[in-house]
Amino acid sequence: MSKPSEFRFDLPDEAATLALGGRLARALRAGLSIWLQGDLGAGKTTLTRGVLRELGFSGRVKSPTYTLVELYELSRFNLYHFDLYRFTDPDEWEDAGFREYFNPASVCLVEWPEKAGGRLPPPDLRVRFEIPDAGRWVWIEGLTEAGSACIARLI
Repeated sequence: MSKPSEFRFDLPDEAATLALGGRLARALRAGLSIWLQGDLGAGKTTLTRGVLRELGFSGRVKSPTYTLVELYELSRFNLYHFDLYRFTDPDEWEDAGFREYFNPASVCLVEWPEKAGGRLPPPDLRVRFEIPDAGRWVWIEGLTEAGSACIARLI
């Protein structure tokens, strides 16, 4: 059963994941922190690609697995796409100096947030990917007032 600020979306294919990313992009506001959680290949980067396409970015969107973060300077805000998969120690988060990117003028999408060991700023939205027998399920949960407002715009 869904909580009032948590919704499940059924995504049968990549096109549906990109479309949900587009819907999410229209609901975003500067200052949001969004955690993207799920197994490898679950669709986290595909959702991010859908967000960026809707926001007008036409270049290549790839997971920043090796660079750790990609900056997209957009007209509405700066979007930072993090991938913390390669972190082996939560102290790497502090050493990387990424905390300043979480600010009122930016949106931060973070893949593998658990690798930072609780050192990340708290998320406004949590996006969890599950892979049942076919397709994907995505649960989007508002964890703050700003996150719940984003969900209200999304649905």
